[in-house]
Amino acid sequence: MYGKDSDGIGRPVLVDNTGKLVTKPGGGKLADAALAGRLFMAANQAAVTTCTTLHNTFTGLAIVNPSTSGKLYIFHEFSYAFDDSPAGDSNLSLVVGPAHSGFAADITVRCARWGYATSVAIADAAATITGAAGVLVKHIATIGTNITTDLLTPNGVVDLGGSIVIPPGYALYTDTTLATGVCAFFGFVWEEVDE
Repeated sequence: MYGKDSDGIGRPVLVDNTGKLVTKPGGGKLADAALAGRLFMAANQAAVTTCTTLHNTFTGLAIVNPSTSGKLYIFHEFSYAFDDSPAGDSNLSLVVGPAHSGFAADITVRCARWGYATSVAIADAAATITGAAGVLVKHIATIGTNITTDLLTPNGVVDLGGSIVIPPGYALYTDTTLATGVCAFFGFVWEEVDE
């Protein structure tokens, strides 16, 4: 099978293992997922405090995949920003843990193709979680201050590249070793595919 490029030159086409034509999306690497309505995002709308590491009274940002979703959440991006110096030096990490009943939707999840699709994900900035503790899976940054209490941590966007996949019944959430005070903003971008 051959097709023609923009100069009229015949070239072979690429198909996947099911025979579907593979095309290059017009945008960036996530454009195909965004156009198909599989890409979602959520972010804190106001600065939050964070708690000490793996604390039962969680604060930050959690993305929860309900046990009945039938979807895998593939995480592509994590972002963080601080609008003030934290209360002390801390390590910012990501945690995977069970989808505790304490999580509740208090942040709206948005489709990257604005208004196109809806997600069953729960985005939460604070919860009381009990039972099995989460596990630190990725260290992101050290946040801290210098002697004059100026913020030393640059704001960041971390390309997770699909390296964290959350099945139904689990959550991915932020973690800091020490409480930061009300100064943190977090965001996640993920793709939802059938399990």
